[in-house]
Formats: sequence, C-alpha cells, structure tokens
Amino acid sequence: MTLTVGNAAVERYAAAWRETDAAARRTLLDTCWAEDGVYCDPLNRVEGRDGLSSLIGSFQEENPGARIDVVSGVDEHDGYLRFAWRMLAADGSVAVEGTDFGEVDGEGTLRRIVGFFGPLPA
Repeated sequence: MTLTVGNAAVERYAAAWRETDAAARRTLLDTCWAEDGVYCDPLNRVEGRDGLSSLIGSFQEENPGARIDVVSGVDEHDGYLRFAWRMLAADGSVAVEGTDFGEVDGEGTLRRIVGFFGPLPA
C-alpha cells in the first residue's frame, strides 16, 4: 500500500489525540490540521487548531488514561478519506469504536473530520 498524503496527516492527528502536553499537542496539530479546520462528532463541533486542541484536552481530563487509536488503514480518494478508530479506557478495554470521514486540503493537512460512533446501523 502506498503512503497517501492523508495517511501521514491522520498519523499526526491520532498522535495529537494521545498527546497530554498542550504545547506538544498544538505542535502536532500545526503539522496536520488546517488553521480553519472543522471537527464534528455526535457530541462536539469545534473550529481551528485551538478549538481542536482544547477539545482533546477536555477529552483527556474527562477520560483519564484513555486513548484513541487508529485501527484501520486510511482509505483516500479525491481529497477525501476515512478510517476506523477505537477508544480504549484506562484499563485497556474498548470503550467505543467509530469511523471518521475527512477532507484533506491542497497542502496535505486535514481540513475537516466528521466522526461517527459505533457500528453502522443495520
């Protein structure tokens, strides 16, 4: 499999979700997230790098020891992508799984992530 532009951005994006140091997290987001990027899931919607960094920090405070890992390859075409992820609780158990759909800009940074929780409906 060829490493895609989106794959590299998703790797850094996932690392930002695991980074507990706010300054280091912001540095990661500076390399993978568009300045005006939009993140939304069933519970949240934020814009920009500061908004996403703050959301990640809040997630970490509310879920101490939890982590989010990408658990699939990145499927990408025409500037759009998707990948599966899993949130592990502090004890290592699976708390929730989901799929993210995204858009990559011409610079190779993520400009939008739309997250869905759980499996697809029947």
